[in-house]
Parts: sequence; structure tokens; C-alpha cells
Amino acid sequence: MYGDPVLPPDFVSLPYANPAAPKGGRIAFGENGGFDSFNPYIRKGRAPWGVRVHVYETLMGRNWDEPFSLYGLLAESIETGANREWVEFTLRPEARFSDGAPVTVADVIWSFETLAKQGVPRYANSWSKVAKSEQTGPRSVRFTFSQIDRELPLIIGLRPVLQKSSWEDREFSDSSLDLPIGSGPYVVGEYEANRFVTFRRNPDYWGNKLGYNQGLHNLNQIKYEYFRDASVTFEAFVAGETSVYRELNAQKWEDQFNFPAIAKGEVVKSVIPHGRPSGMRGFVFNTRRAIFADWRVRDALIHAFNFEFINHVVNKGRAPRAASYFSNSELGMRPGPAEGQVKAFLAPFADSLPPGALDGYALPQSNGKERNRANLKLAAKQLAAAGWKVGTDGVLRDDKGEVFTFEIMLRSSANEAIANLFSDALKRLGISVTLTIIDSAQHKSRRDSYDFDMMFNVWSLSLSPGNEQRLYFGSAGVENIGTRNFMGVNSPAADAMIERILTSDSRDDFVAATRALDRVLTSGRYVIPVWYNNVSRLAHRAELKFPQNLPVYGDWLGFLPEVWWWQE
Repeated sequence: MYGDPVLPPDFVSLPYANPAAPKGGRIAFGENGGFDSFNPYIRKGRAPWGVRVHVYETLMGRNWDEPFSLYGLLAESIETGANREWVEFTLRPEARFSDGAPVTVADVIWSFETLAKQGVPRYANSWSKVAKSEQTGPRSVRFTFSQIDRELPLIIGLRPVLQKSSWEDREFSDSSLDLPIGSGPYVVGEYEANRFVTFRRNPDYWGNKLGYNQGLHNLNQIKYEYFRDASVTFEAFVAGETSVYRELNAQKWEDQFNFPAIAKGEVVKSVIPHGRPSGMRGFVFNTRRAIFADWRVRDALIHAFNFEFINHVVNKGRAPRAASYFSNSELGMRPGPAEGQVKAFLAPFADSLPPGALDGYALPQSNGKERNRANLKLAAKQLAAAGWKVGTDGVLRDDKGEVFTFEIMLRSSANEAIANLFSDALKRLGISVTLTIIDSAQHKSRRDSYDFDMMFNVWSLSLSPGNEQRLYFGSAGVENIGTRNFMGVNSPAADAMIERILTSDSRDDFVAATRALDRVLTSGRYVIPVWYNNVSRLAHRAELKFPQNLPVYGDWLGFLPEVWWWQE
């Protein structure tokens, strides 16, 4: 994205892969929910995550030890214009789909056009900037852009390439369990919808000898078992039905991971650090709802959320709080008033910025006691300023007599304890809360159509924020369904900072624009942040090994199971 890639053209492996890793063995993951489709690129149906990871490939691949650098995968060479106004890829002559057919320029163009027209919205968002796609040689394809966006060549390089001929007699937008044909290292094996799916390593995989792939794709079989909720998924791991379990709760890691298999050494506990942003995890206000449209109301409920007490109850106080969307990284906003480039970038929007964006904002803190009196007093004051007052019956109402009540939508019982503690605090303000726990399918439907008052959500953010920020926080998502702007951010400043992120031609400007966006989002009070994990906690079968040279992203995409191997 900026500067030169770290690895030389003739690199023998990615820096965090073990090129001497043996091939063989298996891994089984436990997943919540189910699946009824093998097409992960459309709105209809639910497809296993493993299809896009193991079956399909892209023109280029990431090195997860760099913020954002790509290297040739299906493409043997890449060329761009001086200002990245176009990009040209030349396909490797040996690239093949799993049925032996070559990967062609026609497959590439058809894939990108079809994904834009019939795929999920994120593909259309960036494709709208492609003015022309054309074949420029037997194995070469060029994409010319309608506007300058330095990230676009990289985004195009990360588009999945599908086999055009395998879709000739089928509607791409229809959900089905037809077996997918990709060019990746695995093919779909045995499966039963909503129960399990296996991926078998393809011994004839065309990319076995690529330097990029040395030490990757070592396991012969990858299996995903589906369970109805998180507690059953954990019990399945304890019983030995699955091979690995990622624990997000620091307290459970200490208290519950002492079962016999660990004592016998059959299961190992690994703690893996990382240097990526905290992202945002917490209770999301849907500002499309009139009840949450006023920032003062949102500020009041953030004060009412007694993080220090809840963190002690749930995590014994071990988990750090996400101070902002990009905290734990150089991209996060700095304490105090905005300065330098950040201040200059935000100054034109001073009149529309939420309080604290320019002069400094930090999450409220409590003394850790359950009653949280000081913050509840501030919350009541903010609610009163927004027109909400408690009557003689102890119920909070506005000047029209409407009661302050709302629903918290939860996908599983995993966050029920946190929501109950929050609800108890809100009762002291005269607020009535309903907790609704629904299954994954209903939750996805309501979430994607913004049919909720408040819900729990997670945004995982990277060291290379780009076009996906429009999908997450762009104002178009206020009305367009299917985005991840669940809170309904409608901010000219946020839109402008995202544009700066995409058009910056230096890392300094890019970092300043991201820090400015972080300020707008955090001071906008769209989410009640909880904790994040600055390490990953993985319990896994002792036979499963991973390299000790970890990428800067740690346990994230491209790590498990890509660089792991099986050793008796």
C-alpha cells in the first residue's frame, strides 16, 4: 500500500510459515449455527466460512507480517500506472481449477462482474470505480479505474476467482449445495447440511511448489462441526470431538480449562500476542431509532454501563477495555485534544462534530462498585437535558408521556450475563429493557435489515483500513441494507476521513486520517465498548503445531489452520 514490499521477488516462504512442516493429519473446528449453501458470496443462504478460505483463490495473497502488502498467487506479475489509475495482472500458466481446467482471463473478468452484480454489496462498492476491464494478452487482464483510489489495485487483487463454466447452467444468486469448483488447495469432501463439512487437501493442487505456499496448507483434512450454541461447542471440544477452541473470556481461560485432557498433556494451552487494532466490541445503538438519535441519550447509557464492575464479574478484571476502534495500534486516536494533521483534517467539520471529537473524549470510568452512583447521576442529567425525566412512579418518560423502553437483541446466551448487569443498572434510571435471544438465522436477518434497537456486535479492524470502512461506517449505509453500518453513522466528517484514507499517498497522511476517523466514531458514542483481547487464547490438541515466528497480526486470518501442521 505504501513503500516497497518487504519480501524479495525470489522469497522461499512467508516469514511466519515453516517450509519444513510435514503434510498430513487433520483438524476439526466447532462452529455455532449451521449452513445450507456452498456459495459464500451472495445474500441468500448461509455458507461455511471454509469455502472462501480453502476452496477459492485470489490473484494475489497477503503477507500477514506486513500492514498491507500483496504478492502474486494466481497472478505471476502485477503492473500499475504511475498513480495506480490502472492495474494489470498476468496469470500464471500453471494455474488450474480443481477439475484440471486452466484459470483464464475470461474466468477473472466474469467472476468480478458477476460478484459486483449479484454478490454481497461490498463487491459492488469497489467495482463501481472500475471504468473498464479488458484482456490485454493471452494471460493478461487490465482494469482501468474511474477515480484515484490507491487501494483499488490491492482490492482487485484480493477478489476471488471462480470458474465461469461451472456456473453456465445455474443462477449465481440462487443458494444451493452444489459442490464448488475452485483453484484453492482444498476441495469439499463429505458434508451434511447444518451438521458438518469436510475439506480435503488436493494432492494435485497447482500451487504446491510456489514459494508463497511453502509451509501452508499442511493438514490433509479440515472439518467444521456445527453446534446449536457456544456452550455445546465448548463441551464438544472437552469431549474430544473437535481439535481446537478459541477462548475469548480471560476468566474462563483460567477457571474452566483444567479438564483431564489438559492435565494429561493431550490438549495444550497456547497464548498468542498480536499488534493489530482492538476493533470494536460492544452494545450497538441503532440511531435510526428515535430513542437513540440524540447523542446525549447515548452518552447517558454509556455512563450507566459500569464497565469496571462488569469486567470484574465476568473477567475478574483481566480484560482491557477498547478505548476506541483502533486502540492498541498506531492508528488509534491519541488522548486529549486533536493536534497537527488530525486537527487540520477535522477542522472543516467542526460544526457537525460530536462533543469531544476535537477537544478530547474518553470513556467514563467508575470506582468499580456495583452502584456506580457518580456515573448514574451524570446519566440522569444527560437524559434530562434530552427531555427524559423520571415520574413519581419511577418510570422514565419524555414530555409526551412516552416510556423509555427498548430491546437488546442477542444471538446467543454468550453475552446475556453482561446484558443483565447492564439492564439492572438501567432500571435505576427508570428505563425498561427487554432481552431477546434469537437463533443465528433470525439474528442475521434482523441485523442486516437494521431491525433492532440495540444489539451486541464486533467489528474486527486491521492495520490497513480501506474501502471496507465505507461498508462499516459510510453514510450510504444509513438506508442501504446489507452494510455493516449497523449503528447508522451519518457523518460528513467520517465520510471525508474514509476518503482521505483511500487517497493518501503517504503513510503520515494515512495514519492521521485514520486517527481522525477514530475520533469521529468514538466521540459519536455509537457503541458501548466492552473489552478486547490483546492476546489470543487457543486450546488445541497436542499434535497440532504452529511456528514460533508469529506474524504481526498474530492469530488472525491466514494463521489457523493455514500455517499449522500435525505431528504425532
